[in-house]
Amino acid sequence: MPKTKQTISPPGPKDDPATFASPAPSMEKPEKEAPAPSDAADRKAISLRGPIAVRELAELLDIKPFQLIHHLMELNIFPTLTQLLDEDVVKKVATRMGFEVLTERKERHGPPPPPSKVVEEPPPAPPAEPDLQLRSPVVAFLGHVDHGKTTLLDAIRHTRVAAGEAGGITQHIGAYTIHHGGKSITFIDTPGHEAFTAMRARGASVTDIVVLVVAADDGVMPQTIEAIDHARAANVPMLIAINKIDAPGANPLRVRTQLQERGLVPEEFGGDTIFCEVSALKGNGIDHLLEMILLQAEVLELRAHFDGPAAGRVIEAQMETGRGPTATVLVLKGTLRTGDVVLCGAYWGRVRALINDLGKTVREASPSIPVKVIGLSGLPSPGEELLVDSDERRVRQIAEERLAALKRPRQEEGPTVTLENLFEAIAEGQRKALHLVLKADTQGSIEALVGQLDKIPSKKVELSIIHAAAGPVSESDILLAKASEGIVIGFNVKTDSSAAAAAKREGVQIKLFSVIYELVDQVRDAMAGLLEPELRETVLGTALVRKVFALNKFSVAGVLVQSGRMVHKGHARVLRGKQPIYDGSIQTLKRFQDEAPEVRAGLECGMRLGNFDDYEPNDIIQCYQLERVPQSL
Repeated sequence: MPKTKQTISPPGPKDDPATFASPAPSMEKPEKEAPAPSDAADRKAISLRGPIAVRELAELLDIKPFQLIHHLMELNIFPTLTQLLDEDVVKKVATRMGFEVLTERKERHGPPPPPSKVVEEPPPAPPAEPDLQLRSPVVAFLGHVDHGKTTLLDAIRHTRVAAGEAGGITQHIGAYTIHHGGKSITFIDTPGHEAFTAMRARGASVTDIVVLVVAADDGVMPQTIEAIDHARAANVPMLIAINKIDAPGANPLRVRTQLQERGLVPEEFGGDTIFCEVSALKGNGIDHLLEMILLQAEVLELRAHFDGPAAGRVIEAQMETGRGPTATVLVLKGTLRTGDVVLCGAYWGRVRALINDLGKTVREASPSIPVKVIGLSGLPSPGEELLVDSDERRVRQIAEERLAALKRPRQEEGPTVTLENLFEAIAEGQRKALHLVLKADTQGSIEALVGQLDKIPSKKVELSIIHAAAGPVSESDILLAKASEGIVIGFNVKTDSSAAAAAKREGVQIKLFSVIYELVDQVRDAMAGLLEPELRETVLGTALVRKVFALNKFSVAGVLVQSGRMVHKGHARVLRGKQPIYDGSIQTLKRFQDEAPEVRAGLECGMRLGNFDDYEPNDIIQCYQLERVPQSL
């Protein structure tokens, strides 16, 4: 009997990620009729739970992989050994070979197979209390945009972080470790713009202490209040850093008063909140701020287990050239080492390298130390938990089951964006849609951009993000945008040479941005550009039919212009008893025997409207014009 359980191998380092796309043949050749078995009960059955790689399907069918590829080529499908095949393709090729495919959703006959048993992570055994050791505090800088968070951290690290950010704004989370007085402090520099609210909240959720940065010349702003709410929701103690005390108009006392109204009472006012006055540009008060952070850490008595399997939290994930998927991980307990087998969300891998915040390769990372992990099979979402397990097979199986669970709902829903239903929607008069393929430098930037684009209000145009991922603009992105009649938006990324050639060939527009404000404004303008101008009617004048002149081929109405004016070649409608009976254009407009461009109120003239001849006395002829007025979202 063939195997009935499916296992999907994740891509190895030599596998091409492009080979994991589902096959999409444009035209299928006529299938060859397979000889039907004499008895349906004699047909062999294979179990299918989702997409399956060519190599695994060959094992289930008990044939060589090249034989399976030969059958697929007859169906006009040219796969690789690691390419995933969807359910329809598997059924076609299995039927040709006399197999019956059973799925979890529907079976043709027989009792349902027992549900697959999901492998759960074993709960980590809590070590004994004496193993707990003091660890470094993890500090997050929160506050309003342009209040000097990154510049303050820059002064602490003696580097130029802010100078490398487009527009002077931090676009994604960074983690750094500094040493002061023989002790270590880990800083998470979270962005201050409102578009990155979710990332800022995630930064507060993994930190021990929050430093709320408030500009002395600006005071408490809306995002300052937002940062206070995030820190309180995470139950994290706050220190206040009043920055820019050397700026003109600085008023630290006003900042204290505003924060006191928010429940943050300074120690000098009888409260328990530490306030530090600093100047990021001149370096004043930096040492005092670091001493207060270490003092707060001593009060909290932060401890962790340094021995045993590591557990951490993903701060950021991105695709890097030459390295593949990388994830910045903050170790929370245990020690992460090179060679460990890790499980991170729906992805797994063996740690090939660990890189610290200075760009140097390290062999291990203890609690409160941020490192970049290389060796994962995919890009995890920020905030995912990273776990270390010695059983590589179990970790791989858990990751595969999680990944299959994520993909299954998308496959059951089916494609939602096609040219066919797009044309049908336009024909039925439904809302227009702007289709976007969104690429950014990091996964966190993707979440922030999607959140900002979803906030664009529009009842007339639908914004559809058909694909959003981290990494450079590739040729597959161009083909997807072409098929969906969309455009490609890039944020802090480059365009591959093959993608640029494909965009020129297919006529797909690529727009690259480095500042989020410009991106959102351009998308809003593009959505407004999809709206066709409205036709607005303006009445120019009315005329009363006094007499009808029947000529040889047509009739002419003798009219008296009552108001406004009648315009030659203008639009006109005939009203009889307040009911419109004809709508067309003015073909002829004469005063006596001469053509007249227009006839004003109080004058008589002769008129002929298109091919209309059924004039009657006392009919009203209304002349109007149509103006094209641009619509707004």
